[in-house]
Amino acid sequence: MTNNVEEKVRFIDLLMITIGCAAYAFALIKFNIANQLADGGISGVTLILKGLFNFNPAYSTILINIPLILFGYRFLGRRAIIYTLYGTVMLSVFLWIWQQVPLSIDLHHDLFLAAMAAGITGGAGSGLLYRYGGTTGGTDIIARIFERFRGIPMGQTLLWLDILVLVVSLVYIDVRHMAYTILYSYVFSRLVNFILSGTYAAKGVLIISSKSQEIIDQVMTVMERGVSILHGEGGYSHKDRPVLYVVVSPSELHDLQMIVSELDKSAFMTIFDVNEAIGEGFTYARPSHNLFKHTG
Repeated sequence: MTNNVEEKVRFIDLLMITIGCAAYAFALIKFNIANQLADGGISGVTLILKGLFNFNPAYSTILINIPLILFGYRFLGRRAIIYTLYGTVMLSVFLWIWQQVPLSIDLHHDLFLAAMAAGITGGAGSGLLYRYGGTTGGTDIIARIFERFRGIPMGQTLLWLDILVLVVSLVYIDVRHMAYTILYSYVFSRLVNFILSGTYAAKGVLIISSKSQEIIDQVMTVMERGVSILHGEGGYSHKDRPVLYVVVSPSELHDLQMIVSELDKSAFMTIFDVNEAIGEGFTYARPSHNLFKHTG
């Protein structure tokens, strides 16, 4: 088939990425910066630049992300790059917008409340945009590559990268604010993981469709995932029909749903949690690019 579902950019994805960026930017401006809390990753670097040189994060976000996006282009597909560019621009835009909005949230100088509010708001926003295939650039690109190729959850990678940047952040904040920043980072990463996958490592999907072969071709070539064909029988018609079984990471579930929806809107899908999945085709020591491609 010539139709490549991966290349399609959907309005609903861009909308959810926009909402996610708005929430994350709101947390950075109204909770982190307002309460002198640092952040991890590239956002943390932009806050360091603001703390030391008063450089606006709305501008430094774009400038720092350019080389990382160019790096990510080698590993991510066309749609992922489009979504990453869009997410990076939207984050910068909302960082600028929220600085112009004269809204002050009075937490009575309670750093615990500030850290919790920042973690919940920022984590929810980031988890939402990740779930719909986007990132805000920066270390998000690195975390997404680690999840795709090594099976390390995005939230876990982001947490360790956060810690590295947080240590450097001690050049402009004191230890007390750092302690609450670490609390914020933990809440942030846990919420991202929860939105993406709950407490589970993978998702199992059973698919019944009249276009089984088309779905198999797309899953194998676009997602580079294996597909098992189970032999089922209709309870009413007693006709034989294939049942496809696919195991994907939580962040890939959206891509699989898009593929099935585009090819067969009447397809029946059952999605369930998988506690552990081991074996080639899922363990992120991903198969070679030619393993599932047709040779003739």
